[in-house]
This record gives sequence, C-alpha cells and structure tokens, in this order.
Amino acid sequence: MEINVTLPDGTIRRYPQGTIIGEVAESISTGLKKSAVAGKINGKLVDLDQLIEPDSLVEIVTLDSKEGLEIYRHTTAHVMAQSIKRLYGDKAVKLGIGPVIEDGFYYDIDIEKPLSIDDLAAIEKEMEKVIQENLPIVRRVVSRREAVMTFEELEEPLKLELIRDLPEDALITIYDQGEFFDLCRGPHLPSTGRIKAFKLMNVAGAYWRGDSNNKMLQRIYGTSFPKKTQLEEHLHVLEEAKKRDHRKLGKELELFMFSEEAPGMPFFLPKGMSIRNELENFARELQRQRDYAEVRTPLMMNNRVWEQSGHWDHYKDNMYFTNVDETIFALKPMNCPGHMLIFKNSLHSYRELPIRLSEFGQVHRHELSGALNGMMRVRTFCQDDAHLFVLPEQIEDEISRVIALIDHVYQVLGFKYKVELSTRPEDSMGSEELWQQAEQSLQNVLDKLGIDYHVNEGDGAFYGPKIDFHILDALKRSWQCGTIQLDFQMPEKFDLSYIGEDNQKHRPVVIHRAIYGSIERFIGMLTEHFAGAFPLWLAPIQVKLLPVSENYIDYALKVKKALEETGIRIEVDVRNEKLGYKIRQAQLEKVPYMLIIGENEKNSDSVSVRKRGEGDLGTKTILEVIGQINEEIRAKK
Repeated sequence: MEINVTLPDGTIRRYPQGTIIGEVAESISTGLKKSAVAGKINGKLVDLDQLIEPDSLVEIVTLDSKEGLEIYRHTTAHVMAQSIKRLYGDKAVKLGIGPVIEDGFYYDIDIEKPLSIDDLAAIEKEMEKVIQENLPIVRRVVSRREAVMTFEELEEPLKLELIRDLPEDALITIYDQGEFFDLCRGPHLPSTGRIKAFKLMNVAGAYWRGDSNNKMLQRIYGTSFPKKTQLEEHLHVLEEAKKRDHRKLGKELELFMFSEEAPGMPFFLPKGMSIRNELENFARELQRQRDYAEVRTPLMMNNRVWEQSGHWDHYKDNMYFTNVDETIFALKPMNCPGHMLIFKNSLHSYRELPIRLSEFGQVHRHELSGALNGMMRVRTFCQDDAHLFVLPEQIEDEISRVIALIDHVYQVLGFKYKVELSTRPEDSMGSEELWQQAEQSLQNVLDKLGIDYHVNEGDGAFYGPKIDFHILDALKRSWQCGTIQLDFQMPEKFDLSYIGEDNQKHRPVVIHRAIYGSIERFIGMLTEHFAGAFPLWLAPIQVKLLPVSENYIDYALKVKKALEETGIRIEVDVRNEKLGYKIRQAQLEKVPYMLIIGENEKNSDSVSVRKRGEGDLGTKTILEVIGQINEEIRAKK
C-alpha cells in the first residue's frame, strides 16, 4: 500500500507505507540524505527514523538550518552528559536539563566534586571516545509509570521532578545511546558519530530551574559546529570579543566607571563624556537641520501620568517609585508621556504638523542585579528620543525621513544593519483595526524604499508596531539600536488634538523614534566595535604631543595652545621618559595622532607626525597639521 507525501515545494510523491523520513531524504538526493539530521511531519520536528503518516506534509531538516544546528548541539549536550557519567560514575552524577542556547548548549548536573575549567579537558577526551564509538541514538516511547520506575532505579531526583511536572497526556520519550539514556523530547542526530567539532567553554553555578530556593547545581557550557573551521572561527571571535570587552577597555582607556554606591548606573569619566558629547552633538545638528525642536522633561512625575500612558499596566515591575507629599511619583522609564504633555500644553493647527520634539532624556528601569552587564545592561541610561506628532496622511513620508536619518548616522559610523518589523504583542492596547492600519503603514514604507526586512511576530511595543534597526559590529554581532514606533494609542490616552482644516478637533498620530537607542549601550558597543581605537572625530584624545626631552616642553605647550584654539582635543606627555616609551604608551591609549617634537621641529615651527595605522607621515608645519586634522574631523573620518 502507498501513501501520499507533500513536499515543501508542493510536489506530491508516493511512498510505500512504512517509509521513514531518512528514506524520503535519500529518494530526493544522496546529498540531502547526507546533510539531513531530522525532519518535519506536518510542521512537527521528528527523528530521521520516524514513520511517515499518510497524506503528510514532509520537510527535511538539514545541518545548515537553525533547527538542524540546534538538534546537532542538543545531541552534543547528551554526549557530554554521557561522558560525565562515565568519568564520575552513574550514581555520583545526577542530571538536570541540557538545553540548546544561543551559540551552544549547557547541561546542569548535581555532583559533589566541584568541577573547574581544568576538568573540561578530561570530559572532552571522553566525549571524543563516545563520538568515535558512533553509538546509534534511538528514541523510545514510555509510559509515565515506566519513566518513573526507570529514573527511580537510576536515583535521578531531578528527572523524576521533571516527569512529575509533565501534563497528564504528555508523550514521554527516552533517548538511548549505548549504555546511556536520557529523558528527552528530541529529536536527535541518528548517531553520536555525526558530531565533528565541539568545545567545552566553562563551568558556572546555577540554581535548579532558575529558582534561588532550589539547590545550586553545576552548569557546564559548550558549543559545537558541523565543521572544524566553523568552530575555530567561533572561538577566534570569542577571543577577539574578550580583547574588545568594553568593560576592560573602558577601564584601561578611562572612559567610564561603576561603583557599588550605584549598581548598574555608569559614571562617565572626562574621556567617556567627550565621546558622549560628540555623539549627542552629531545627532543634535542633524536634527536641527531637519526641523526638530529639542526639549527636556522631568526625571520624575506623578504616578497618574504613568497610569494614563499605560506604562503602569505594562511596565510597573521595571519602574522605581517614591512618595512626595504623600503622593506616589515614578522615575521615568521612557520619555514619551512628558512629550505628550508638552504637545498638549498649547493649541495646534494642522498647518503646524508635523511637530518633531527631541530629547536626550535620562531614564531609569529596574534590572535584576544578575542581568546587569557593564554599559550594555544598566539601570539608568540616556535615550536619544524623539516624538513626531503627524497628520495621518504624513505618516509614511515622516517614517521615510526617519529611516533616511538613521541610515545616514549608521553610514557615517561605518555600520551595516538589518531591519525587523515587529507586530502586535499579546499585552497590547488598542483596537485590532488601528493595529492593522499601523502595521500596514510601516510595511508600505519599507516596501516602497525596497528595504529587506524580517517580520518579528508579536514583538511590537504595547502601544504600536515598530521597525527595529540591528547594527552589525566588527565581529558580525548584532545590536538592536535604532527604532521607529507608530502609535495611535497614546494620543488617545492623553486626549491630544489639533484643529483641522474643518475647524474641528482631530487626533494626531505619534511616531516614536531613536537612533542610538541607549547612548550608554551604544558607547559600549562602539568601544567593542572599534576595539577602543575610535575614529578621529570621536576619539577622546585626538592628538598626543610627545616632546623628545624636557627641553622641548615649552614649545610643545605652544603647539598645544595652537591646536586647542581650533577645537582639537590634545594632551602633552611631559614625563621624563624615553621617546620609545611615550610612543608605546600613546599606542596603548589608541590615540589617532602623535606629534613628536625635538630640536629640528622647534627650530622650524613644525612637528613630526605619526598616525595610528599609517605610521610616520614625516615633518609638517603646525598650520598643515591643524588643517589636515580638522579636515578629517569635519569629514567624520
């Protein structure tokens, strides 16, 4: 008897009853059979040896897909668990869970022996053996009673807890590989020999199921790739990321600091403040040219504002509150409500719109201490916010203008980026009709501009859909920075209006917009992207003057004054050290220009120029140097 199978391209093929996914892959091509790791039957992930049901839609999952790589890594986690059991004993090791995470996997285990990074080499060696044994990985369906008895016999309390918490009608499966088996939903690779390249990364403590009331387990992190070259590239990126870590560079380059007196709240040091000012002034000038009006709103407002805006319902767990005159006030987590109040402060005609209000506004959001991460995850940060109050017919044109502005800023900084359109989330406010209208407007703009974008279902703001810009840094890591959000809800909440052509009141539409997003996070990301070697216009110290000896300090100070008067940020190294030492020090500080001063330079009103990345540029007059440096700064190089 034969059954019909529909393939993703709509082709219908007939196969004998009893055909498995792997055989379908083989029937399509030998190459597909080789790269197949699993399949999908009617959208559900299954193993390669799964029988195909009649009249099914069948897809083959390969290693080069996201799902294929996750299956590959999940199988590697099982191989790691098997190896740990072999090394330390079945009864000594109690298994928790071993999920796939971004860029790898982990397994939580309960073991008396404290594991360190030094133990990972032995575990890796045992994993190599398991892989060489090429053990078949076989799925077995068991009853709840059988599952309980199996893991009771193994004395696996954590697995028993997982079984207990499964729904009554859950299908319970165990995967066998050699002497080892594990409770798992699957699917998995067909055998352990399919794993080609892996690396165990580190060991950390983790509460069972993420609950601090539970026992602390040991979590072993690892990663794996289908090819050794992919693993090597990944490890190189991680190594490079360590060198570029903004927390390390921020300290070495004296950009910013953190204190126990204000956890998660950065302190900008003079050099870091210089970068921040440059970024703000760059955006400020672009906004001035595009008819934005800059405003400033209070850090703290009466709680009724946040109830009115909807932030209380959707955001209260992330907000800070205090009592003032027996009234609850909240530190602002966003700038939007303040801008709504400014718009409402006066009567507006349709002729005035669009009205564009911008603010470099400091906001506060409560983050758990464990989630804090240098400048990337903080409790207070500055948003380069703007709110555009527009007529409905101006929506698409204004969004196009904002996209052009964001694109310009990212091009100046040398960034490539990806675009996401995020749609209505579950906890949204407002009608289905308005949401559809808003989503369609954003989609229309992206389509008209011919921008490639990915739809991110259900990830919009609670008040409207959004376009997010994901910057790719020097290590090809993605950072969500710029955002454009379309909002029909807040004008309603704050009863905003303008007088239309018909002399009647009408609701404006609000476009929320940010280019950098969080300036703190953007600076952290820039520090890592440039590895601390900021372009000349952003560099905290643009020029370092290096007198060859104390005899030339007076001339160096004269040169410093001449450069400073044109706005160049400059330092003189007056220490009584050898020139070679001073040059090395300036290189470590990643200063773009070094100007060396000795007898010849003093006598000819000149300087000897060294440029970062280019080396010795020869001798130039002070005026030539000023002209060259200022031209580069103007060109934002």
